[in-house]
Amino acid sequence: MRPRTMIAAGVAVAAVTGGGFAVTGLAQPGPKDSAQRQTGLPPATAPIQQGDLVSSASVDGTLGYSRESKLNAGAGGTLTWIAGSGSSIGRDERLYAVDGKDVRLMYGTEPMYRVLKSGDKGSDVRQLKTNLRALGYGGGLADDETFTPGTADAVKRWQKEHGLAQSGRAGPEQIAFATGPVRVQSADAAVGDRTAPGQKIMTTTSSDRVVQLQLKVSDAALAKTGGKVRVELPDGTTTSGTVSSVGASAKAGDDPNDKTPRIAVTVTFDDPGKVKGIDKSPATVKLSGETRKNVLSVPVGALLALDDGSFGVQVVADGKAHEVKVRLGMFAQGRVEISGDGLRSGLRVGVPST
Repeated sequence: MRPRTMIAAGVAVAAVTGGGFAVTGLAQPGPKDSAQRQTGLPPATAPIQQGDLVSSASVDGTLGYSRESKLNAGAGGTLTWIAGSGSSIGRDERLYAVDGKDVRLMYGTEPMYRVLKSGDKGSDVRQLKTNLRALGYGGGLADDETFTPGTADAVKRWQKEHGLAQSGRAGPEQIAFATGPVRVQSADAAVGDRTAPGQKIMTTTSSDRVVQLQLKVSDAALAKTGGKVRVELPDGTTTSGTVSSVGASAKAGDDPNDKTPRIAVTVTFDDPGKVKGIDKSPATVKLSGETRKNVLSVPVGALLALDDGSFGVQVVADGKAHEVKVRLGMFAQGRVEISGDGLRSGLRVGVPST
């Protein structure tokens, strides 16, 4: 039997190359390789196993909140009140006040960019009417984009409730739209500051907890939108989550000592109400990629680099060893999927001694 080079576990590197695999980083022969040449037997063996092989990776991320955005002032004047950092704001609740007049949150995707009044049309009008109905001020309002006299009456009722002049008009000095409840991440102005329309007042997020990851491009196949993950939270508990978004482009990592290209991944929680933890605290996400069902696998260190550039394993039985050329499949969990003539679960193959 001609000697072959065994690939030491922990030294071999499996890389995806155009749909196939390459193994690099061969161990150099040592004293135990000499003993192997004399006896023809490997220094240790391990069984071929049959079962599911799952590619996975544990990635450190940061616990936070989704949909960070800025909120700008809708009117000029002196800031007389502003919600504090960490505050949760729901529909019709105060965000800030200018010259003693509150600006309240309503839900919608269209920004409040104009004063709405009778005769106006548009998606922002529909948003306003939807909120008035939800708050109980416009039960009879049609679900359309027209600001009718009935809409003006509903606005007056809302204004009266909040001690405002009953003009029947609504504009940015009274209302700010957001897609849903918001959390104040930071107040970017202080009481007493002068404001102007369009000036940043605060940074908000949604109230939904998420984990943000920076995933190496080499692991990108593990993160697929809609994929299920497990998340270890700062308190040590584990919960389930879903990959909600995967970045379309890569950029250098934030670590000045590691500029490996990475992509941004966001994970949401299947049961957000159970998620506790301080904002910006660490969390670990276990990503599971491809699963190969009911395959044969061996430790990566069992692979032999053959003279023709292919790979094999050394099957040991009845005190004798012989080489079997193998075809490689998926690498995962320190093992590699193999197939070849005569291979079956339970056969023992040569591995480097530990």
